[in-house]
Amino acid sequence: MVVPLHVRDAMTSPAETVSPETAVATAARRMHDATVGSLVVVEDDAPVGIVTEGDIVGLVADGADPTATVVRDVMRSPVTTAEADDDLETAATMLREEDIKRLPVLDDGSLVGILTTTDLAYYLPRFALSVEAGRPRADYARLGTDVTAYEDTDWEFHHEGEEDGLSVGDVIRFRKVLSDADVRAFAEASGDTNRLHLDGEFASETRFGKRIAHGTLVSGTISAALARLPGLTIYLSQDLRFLGPVEVGDTIAAVCEVVEDLGGGKFRLVTAVYDVSDVEAGAEEEGARVVDGEAVVLVDDLPYSVEEKLETPDTG
Repeated sequence: MVVPLHVRDAMTSPAETVSPETAVATAARRMHDATVGSLVVVEDDAPVGIVTEGDIVGLVADGADPTATVVRDVMRSPVTTAEADDDLETAATMLREEDIKRLPVLDDGSLVGILTTTDLAYYLPRFALSVEAGRPRADYARLGTDVTAYEDTDWEFHHEGEEDGLSVGDVIRFRKVLSDADVRAFAEASGDTNRLHLDGEFASETRFGKRIAHGTLVSGTISAALARLPGLTIYLSQDLRFLGPVEVGDTIAAVCEVVEDLGGGKFRLVTAVYDVSDVEAGAEEEGARVVDGEAVVLVDDLPYSVEEKLETPDTG
């Protein structure tokens, strides 16, 4: 049984609030104490704006005095709101179309909470990612294949070889953009929140001069390529050598070639990742090689196909 989810199921409640005439320095202290990234600005019990950490950082960067500036001068207004009984997909659509990350939530005209893209990620992970990347949900959450749960229209995959198996000489290619959303999601999932990957100002003072993607995230496209092989691909080993950085927003491509059949469903492959931001698909090797290595995989039979699973009636 599928239970419809509404905004009230995912929102954070109560919302942290501030008045328009509060000093920005006080608002910043309130965010810090409450461990939140924004405050709903309320006047006469009605939300009239939002002030975020970014707004305050911008104010300080411009040389303004946060103790002498009030929230009204930096808040974002007017504010878009959601109703507590709205369904989550409606709210996610609002966030995407308005290009915002927070929705104050009302119930009978009263502020009862706030819904953020982070809140949505716990309930609609693929939809929330599409909001972050600015893509329609239908483009992101497409049906997958026998071996993948879902695909993205921006991803490209090619298997040069027989469709029903794997043999020496086969080449597998997987290509995608490493977006800011990808880097931030990986930092959160892995715990690697090194400022080099997340803080542009910090990164500008390093040898790289700007933010770069995590090396493990870059090499992860090798796993993405192998995951789309016929059958169930299981990693047995992977050796890697990192040759160069990848900037956030670059397009990268993993290229894997089967070089040896080890028997028993095991194969050895040479693996590489290229920065192909300025290279056409199919000519990945013309890009800058940023990772190389070697992998050994075991390819098992699938327990079932997607089609068979979908055709099986749900008797639960």
